[in-house]
Amino acid sequence: MLENLTQRLSRVVKTLRGEARLTEANIQAALREVRVALLEADVALPVVKEFIAQVKDKALGQEVQGSLTPGQMLVGVVHRELARLMGEHNEPLNLATAPPATVLMAGLQGTGKTTTTAKLARLLKETKKKVLLVSCDVYRPAAMEQLRALAQQVGCEFFAPEPDEAPEAIARRALAWARSHFFDVMLVDTAGRLTIDEEMMAEIRRLHEALKPIETLLVVDAMQGQDAVNTARAFGEALPLSGLILTKLDGDARGGAALSVRHVTGKPIKFVGVSEKLNGLEPFHPERMASRILGMGDVLSLVEEVQRSVDRAEAEKLARKVKSGKGFDLEDFKAQIQQMRKMGGLSAMLDKLPLQVSQAVQGVPLDDRAFRRIEGIINSMTPQERAKPEIIKASRKRRIAAGAGVSVQEVNRLLNQFEQAQKMMKMVSKGGLQKFMRGMRGVFPGVR
Repeated sequence: MLENLTQRLSRVVKTLRGEARLTEANIQAALREVRVALLEADVALPVVKEFIAQVKDKALGQEVQGSLTPGQMLVGVVHRELARLMGEHNEPLNLATAPPATVLMAGLQGTGKTTTTAKLARLLKETKKKVLLVSCDVYRPAAMEQLRALAQQVGCEFFAPEPDEAPEAIARRALAWARSHFFDVMLVDTAGRLTIDEEMMAEIRRLHEALKPIETLLVVDAMQGQDAVNTARAFGEALPLSGLILTKLDGDARGGAALSVRHVTGKPIKFVGVSEKLNGLEPFHPERMASRILGMGDVLSLVEEVQRSVDRAEAEKLARKVKSGKGFDLEDFKAQIQQMRKMGGLSAMLDKLPLQVSQAVQGVPLDDRAFRRIEGIINSMTPQERAKPEIIKASRKRRIAAGAGVSVQEVNRLLNQFEQAQKMMKMVSKGGLQKFMRGMRGVFPGVR
């Protein structure tokens, strides 16, 4: 999403290499790069102007400390200002009220509002909350059926409206139902339009009045650029918003909305959508996002994702095999691929790692299909073949390839990758970290 911005800002460090201190002259050239990068990323012009002024004011005259270069000093200032621009720290949902805590979801059509409602329900369910999902969208065909299906997928209850029931009537009846059935949280999906109009705003104001929600969240599409900022401003004038959710942050757009909406509306970004899957919603941490924009990665979020997704018993079992240097078979290889897919795939993981690491694996197949193909090949093997890949000769390879619907060359490639992975496990068990890094080139040809 912000790859171009990240690459441009990384050049700033090189621009200032060799300077003894940050002066107006050398800062001016560096900030010109920053300004162009922000404008290209579709950040609102008033936001860019204020940001550049703040960075210049804070950076000017700073002595270069210790082993830091002027470029690194400036990046430190830019990091702090980026975090401040996006809100400085994460602001969680406020559910401190008599149950049910009502959360009203607002936004235009096409922003992913209904799916985001289900993703939020899934997050709350993980914290042991009893969640009720309610749809007040009586206009979009199958909107209610979509939320009903999503509720079933995330394991939450869905409130079924009566035929031809008005949105306010649905909301009041759902609130009474949630109270009488002891729900902790009620998430209310509302109707959107393709553009902002008075009819939609009037309806959502009436719903707000009927429900008196503790949280009113605006769902904004990060791929809309400047339109996202205009939408956020219009909803902010019509409703007492308590926060924002940015969706499609994994898309190909320039991503300036992430830097603009907080500044324009004054409301915190509480969550970001990072994939289409139901586990693709994360709490928004401004300081971590600033680190990712500057190519420093977001290892903390990656660690949290690992803790949520990885099977602890399986991880300990694999660790014992790595430590002993033997017993790592194709079944373990498949298990690791499945764990990686649970976390959104290799591309989602690399997105949270520092820029140098991400660039090191350029050329590696990052798409989910490559991993599914590997799983398919392993599933076509017998238990004996998975445990002892060395017995897989020409006739077995042909049978496996036919069963998985791939060529024999694909089977050979997988067996070579697995052999390299086995060697790497042995290197790690013997403490050969440098050999391990060289071995990565064998598993992933794109690694330099």
